[in-house]
Amino acid sequence: MAYITMIFVVWVVMNDLAEMATYLPLKGISVPYFVERFVEPSLAFADGWNYWYAYAILVAAEATAGAIVLQYWTKAVPVAVWITMILLSILALNIFAVSIFGEAEFWAASIKLVTIIGLVIISTVLFFGGGPSHENLGFRYWSPHNPGAFAPYLASSTTTTATSHFLAYWIATIRAGFAFILSPELLAVAAGEAIAPRRNLPTAARRYIYRLALFYGFGSLAIGILVPHNDSRLLSPDSNASASPFVIGIQNAGIHGLNHAINAAILTSAWSAGNAFLYSGSRTLYSLSLSHQAPRIFSRTTSHGVPYAAVLATWLVACLAYLNVSNSGARVFIWFSNISTISGFIAWIVAMITYLRFRKAMQCKELLHTLPYRTPLQPYATYFVLGLVTILTLTNGFPVFFPENWNISDFLAAYITLPVFLVLYLGHKSWSSLRRVYGRQESSWKGGFWSFAGKVEDIDVLTGKREMDEMEAQDVPPVPRDWVEKVWFWVA
Repeated sequence: MAYITMIFVVWVVMNDLAEMATYLPLKGISVPYFVERFVEPSLAFADGWNYWYAYAILVAAEATAGAIVLQYWTKAVPVAVWITMILLSILALNIFAVSIFGEAEFWAASIKLVTIIGLVIISTVLFFGGGPSHENLGFRYWSPHNPGAFAPYLASSTTTTATSHFLAYWIATIRAGFAFILSPELLAVAAGEAIAPRRNLPTAARRYIYRLALFYGFGSLAIGILVPHNDSRLLSPDSNASASPFVIGIQNAGIHGLNHAINAAILTSAWSAGNAFLYSGSRTLYSLSLSHQAPRIFSRTTSHGVPYAAVLATWLVACLAYLNVSNSGARVFIWFSNISTISGFIAWIVAMITYLRFRKAMQCKELLHTLPYRTPLQPYATYFVLGLVTILTLTNGFPVFFPENWNISDFLAAYITLPVFLVLYLGHKSWSSLRRVYGRQESSWKGGFWSFAGKVEDIDVLTGKREMDEMEAQDVPPVPRDWVEKVWFWVA
């Protein structure tokens, strides 16, 4: 239920970004570009730094996850050694071997794709009794005797059964957000580099929901079928477990030999994700520097064009992964996942606000019918998801407010991102207003600081449109020569 909820959220955010990116697939665009153009520069400034912050923390989270997985094979090696190996390898790839970055990501993505499809198939087989014992798993772990489907969460004398069940769903939805953080934004980033963006971006956006359903919907369902919720080998604040739920489930079913392969694939996934996040974070910081929103030092590059200063700065933040040395890997991973999840939620809130402003501007100028890609349920779906994600953001740390769960580290991990974002936004807002006032570009403070955004009728939705229309007119869709190409064009 939690993953289905989050799949709907991500689908709506993806549709919002797809409509804007398909309308203006300009080279070098990003989500902060749309925020600045359709809302205001101060929000774009805070949003850009929020993206960099999230990417840097995600690198640390993936290094932590990789170190936990490596401990599956041996705990004799200190966790700091594993973290050092992971961090140094992705740093080297991002600075010295960036030319093979795309190749490495292709093979890592291929491994992830094959692994998750294989695991869903194995789970289906075990569900119907195709394992070595020929015993149907079915939904045995969801029975009244083993209530894994709705295990109570934070149950106490002051909470009813229904309340504890709802809290279980709510915390699962918040945790599920981590799996999707910053993924819809990839479409907007790719728009400026894609071939025939107005033809290919809508196709990618439409198919995205099916990929989410396969990889995350069926994947989470499979875990619930394979593993009881109270298995001691699952990762938790009290258990620094190193086996994935899939490995545990397959071992419980009596299948031997697959555990090492699956954990190796998961390790590859963690390393690949950390590698990609370091790349994305460094490019975000580099872009901020070029637009004079970050110190100029971060725009320095090597002779091959690698922004080494931005890479190193992002990588240094990721060294927070060494917190594992004095804390359990599970606790540190939860800290990082909370921080990055809330950063992602804030980014989605900003993206949806930007879309609503864009849509109102298109309506105001009577251009809504000219959108090359329009998605269903708009703008109502965006209003609903905007409210939902806002509530999720504000309540993401609700467990710490139960007296028995209170601790300052979990509270800071859950909420530190909110004041950081506000300081970035209000700081840029006040600085920009002061510059305008003293530069005599504005006659009063009120018009600069206190206004959230300009008038809808003043939003520029036309610059670049003519060039994009001309590019679209020159596009000739490829015609498949045989059934193989027809299938490939449909898949890819």
